[in-house]
Amino acid sequence: MPTVKGDGMRGLAVFISDIRNCKSKEAEIKRINKELANIRSKFKGDKTLDGYQKKKYVCKLLFIFLLGHDIDFGHMEAVNLLSSNKYTEKQIGYLFISVLVGASNELMKLVIQSIKNDLTSRNPTHINLALHCMANIGSREMADAVGSDIPKLLVSGDTIDSVKQSAGLTLLRLLRASPDMIPIGEWTSRIIHLLNDQHMGVVTSATSLIEALVRKNPEEYKGCVSLAVSRLSRIVTSSYTDLQDYTYYFVPAPWLSVKLLRLLQNYPPPEDPSVRTRLTECLETILNKAQEPPKSKKVQHSNAKNAVLFEAINLIIHMDSDPNLLVRACNQLGQFLQHKETNLRYLALESMCLLATSEFSHEAVKKHQDTVITALKTERDVSVRQRAVDLLYAMCDRSNAEEIVGEMLEYLESADYSIREEMVLKVAILAEKYAVDYTWYVDVILNLIRIAGDYVSEEVWYRVIQIVINRDDVQGYAAKTVFEALQAPACHENMVKVGGYILGEFGNLIAGDPRSSPLVQFQLLHSKYHLCSPNTRGLLLSTYIKFINLFPEIKTSIQEVLGSDNNLRNPDVELQQRCIEYLQLSTVASSDVLATVLEEMPPFPERESSILAKLKKKKPTAAPEGETKEKEHRAIPQAQINSSETSAAPPAASTTITLGGSSAAGGGTVDLLGLEPTPPAPSAAVSSGLNFLVDVFGDQPSSTTNGFDSTFGSGSGGLTPGAEENYKKFICKQNGVLFENDLLQIGIKSEYRQNLARVGVFFGNKTTFQFTNFVSDLVLPGNLSSALSVQPKPVDPTVDGGAQVQQLFNIECKDEFSEAPLLNISFTYSGKVQRLCLKLPVIINKFLEAAEMNSEAFFTRWKALSLPEQECQKIFKAQYPQDTEQVKQKILGFGLSILLGIDPNPDNFVSSGVLHTRNQQVGCLVRLEPNKQMQMYRLTIRSTKPSISQALGALLETQF
Repeated sequence: MPTVKGDGMRGLAVFISDIRNCKSKEAEIKRINKELANIRSKFKGDKTLDGYQKKKYVCKLLFIFLLGHDIDFGHMEAVNLLSSNKYTEKQIGYLFISVLVGASNELMKLVIQSIKNDLTSRNPTHINLALHCMANIGSREMADAVGSDIPKLLVSGDTIDSVKQSAGLTLLRLLRASPDMIPIGEWTSRIIHLLNDQHMGVVTSATSLIEALVRKNPEEYKGCVSLAVSRLSRIVTSSYTDLQDYTYYFVPAPWLSVKLLRLLQNYPPPEDPSVRTRLTECLETILNKAQEPPKSKKVQHSNAKNAVLFEAINLIIHMDSDPNLLVRACNQLGQFLQHKETNLRYLALESMCLLATSEFSHEAVKKHQDTVITALKTERDVSVRQRAVDLLYAMCDRSNAEEIVGEMLEYLESADYSIREEMVLKVAILAEKYAVDYTWYVDVILNLIRIAGDYVSEEVWYRVIQIVINRDDVQGYAAKTVFEALQAPACHENMVKVGGYILGEFGNLIAGDPRSSPLVQFQLLHSKYHLCSPNTRGLLLSTYIKFINLFPEIKTSIQEVLGSDNNLRNPDVELQQRCIEYLQLSTVASSDVLATVLEEMPPFPERESSILAKLKKKKPTAAPEGETKEKEHRAIPQAQINSSETSAAPPAASTTITLGGSSAAGGGTVDLLGLEPTPPAPSAAVSSGLNFLVDVFGDQPSSTTNGFDSTFGSGSGGLTPGAEENYKKFICKQNGVLFENDLLQIGIKSEYRQNLARVGVFFGNKTTFQFTNFVSDLVLPGNLSSALSVQPKPVDPTVDGGAQVQQLFNIECKDEFSEAPLLNISFTYSGKVQRLCLKLPVIINKFLEAAEMNSEAFFTRWKALSLPEQECQKIFKAQYPQDTEQVKQKILGFGLSILLGIDPNPDNFVSSGVLHTRNQQVGCLVRLEPNKQMQMYRLTIRSTKPSISQALGALLETQF
């Protein structure tokens, strides 16, 4: 923008000085109110205001708004400034419009008309101002009205370079807001050729625009590849003096280089040999420059240089066709593994995870195994340790599996709680995938259960049992090993499950040793019985009935246990029924029937590992082997156990037995221990008490019906159409329009302080006729009446045409809640009764108070909240553009703080807050991790109350 001299606004400077000199908040508010009253009187009473005075007063309003005060007038004066021919007046007008006028404001038509006039102006500064305003607001209405004019400006030969830059970025903004409303097809060729423009600023903005267009329609823009390679070649082969205006700390045009490299990652390697050779030369040059001594010791130089290098490595990995480049990239990343900068070590580990999947660079990655293991043990940052685990998993093969699994098991004893479950899954997968001797596999899994039993999911012990049953050579060893493990004084419940199942099937293989005789096995298992949950007790009861078949000599001892009062009168109906039926089966059935019913389990059909399915759910961005993905879909790869696509069904837990018959559940074999791959449906008499697998990452079905009802509804079925969507818009904001139709507008203005709230509801009559019998009634459905205390003020029963009435609600949050108060409204208009049912946006997060803390305090509290039920984690697709500033505003609007310098990844957001209710205060910690390549988020919330974590997670998930 041009510099304007001699145009200072003394009145504005004096006002700002007065505000800064205020000694208290009350004095500041008093001064602001005085100024607002003066400005209002000037706008209303003084018809002779010139452009300078309007500009000055509009500037004051803008400053007051930036201080956090609401501005409800002055918008028209700002619009009037747009018609001025003076740059400074037009600039202030556009600035005010960009900040204070929303896309749905009724003045937007006037603003759009002014923008149209400026776009046809011959003054480039006026055109730029109009383009900047469009880029800031970026509404669909603007895209529809003037979107077709922007491509003309962009490709016109008469347009100066600064306007082309602005036009390219404005077009990108409008495309993101309304991708189908901008006619681009006819301009394709000319937009692509902007990559050859002499002005580097134009090329930079055009590259951003082309990359967005390529993601939408890659085939139409594939001609950009050769031009992008040509431009990249000119940049990387030039010295920093050749591009002095676009050199950043001795690195020529780093931002443009990164954009071009990202653009090329949307396409496969070029087919044209000359283009491909030139691209290879570019990438080699970038790798060569990384080896040169730095031209500056400043961090900005290394940051810019490394940004280009890492993007070049990403392109090399994407192409996956040149062995020399892949190995060189691996060697370069290996140098970063011991770099003093944490971010570089993190990025190196992350990129090497991808290199490890390439057949050309896998061996090169394995050379750094010792360095990665050292990083796993010594890194202070947990996110770097997580990447080290991922890299060990990716580089593992049959030659180094035992060493890597051993190191991961050793580290697991002291690993952070946040990564233990994933480490357990990966160790289990590696042990199975690369097991040459399955006795080693059994040892690994039992060690897993011993070291991190709380983090061993059901899929892990299901899988080890399936493998033991399918392999005769390991059954005796498994029985002996698990028997020895059960003798430990402190034995995890998962170990009891595995021991109960394996001894129930193969205990006879070790019964010849007096130290593991049938009675000793039974007594050992039964000593754990009273310490276990009902699910595990049910499995042990099934083991006991299997023992009666395997070891008739201990039948009496087992029947005494089954027939004890504690079991026959057990309050758990599942356990009681099992005891009664098993006791009857052992008493009534002959030995032949018992042998048939309790026959050894047949082998399971081969299928994909259920552990692998679990890991995929934890990392939904993972790409299966053999599937080609574009760069934005890349993620750390997952190992495959076998080629089968069929997921392993979770074992059933219920057992159906026909008493006194020769068969059970319609077949010759009954899975009494709950591992039948295709379980029978549980009968009405037997509850599925052991089937407790939960898909914690699955999408929960939700159904909301926004149907209109003439009577007030108490659920979503009675809501006015559109009420649910409007309610969700208030999750991250306090004020706005809750409902609007041709008759009535309902606005909300609310204030929250700890557990207290004051909500003002404004009812505006948009017609010229009076509303009569106006009633507004607040209903607290379900248990909400015990969680909220509401004191409503009555509303006037008549609302005159064009008038507005207000109803206030004073609210106190006594306890946590998830439902919303229902606002039932009825009135008579032209003799007809009108009814509405809306959700009043009083939401649990409104009672959050942002909390500030340093890194040490945050991680101390984060680790203290390590119980699985205290954490809510959601992984979901982004619904809105992943704009950093918009995400920040939403987090702040949600009621949380933004904690800087906590997360080593600058793209992640770390927040904290305290939820206030009358009865308690609940601390909440939040981590939001955007994946801009995949357009996804991972949201993790921890709090001292599990229900709070779940409630806040459900709300935040809808906002990004």
